Amino acid sequence: MSGLIKSSIARKVVMALSGLFLVIFLVLHVTINLASVISPDFFNEASHFMGYNPLVQYLMQPILIVGVIVHFVMGFALEIKNKQARGISYVQFKGGAAAPWVSRNMIYSGLVILAFLGLHFYDFWVHEMSYKYIQMNPEDPTRYYAETVEKFAPFWRTIIYVVSFVFLSLHLWHGFASSFQSMGVNNKYTPSIKSFAKIFAVVVPLAFVFIALYHHLNPITH
Repeated sequence: MSGLIKSSIARKVVMALSGLFLVIFLVLHVTINLASVISPDFFNEASHFMGYNPLVQYLMQPILIVGVIVHFVMGFALEIKNKQARGISYVQFKGGAAAPWVSRNMIYSGLVILAFLGLHFYDFWVHEMSYKYIQMNPEDPTRYYAETVEKFAPFWRTIIYVVSFVFLSLHLWHGFASSFQSMGVNNKYTPSIKSFAKIFAVVVPLAFVFIALYHHLNPITH
């Protein structure tokens, strides 16, 4: 078993599975966040459910955190192993002769996304934990929309979010489709899967960009 875990193939499979799990989370996340543009009341209801439902808080949330950690740890481990195997760094590649730019720089787009997750966790998760468990505030099912819009009021934070979503798109452009290849999926549906993955890599990050810009340009006036 230890030999299997240490193998490059095993790492790729684990990274692919954790990546696909995070893709499912992205679908849920963008769906709920789009509601903040379409129906603030529904957004408040959905956010309150996610914030106080025990199944979400004590099962799904820890699993999500583990999934993020596993995905990035496997990614860094593969990057180190690949560099050791080549004996040269990415900067020594000439253009796209060996592979597309996106696939050769997954580690960098991943680092940007990891840094963004740190900001995102600070903006929302840390705030939520402080609100509920440190300040011990009572439940307020109507607070989420106003808190979300407030986060996007600063121009600098909105720009960071937008740039991060661009890097998320680049990361998904290669990573989503390649995850199926890492798991050995190669059949008549492969071209369709790749096409869907490319569309997903553009549409979902673009939706997040739209949400960030919308709330920045439409602040709550008192």
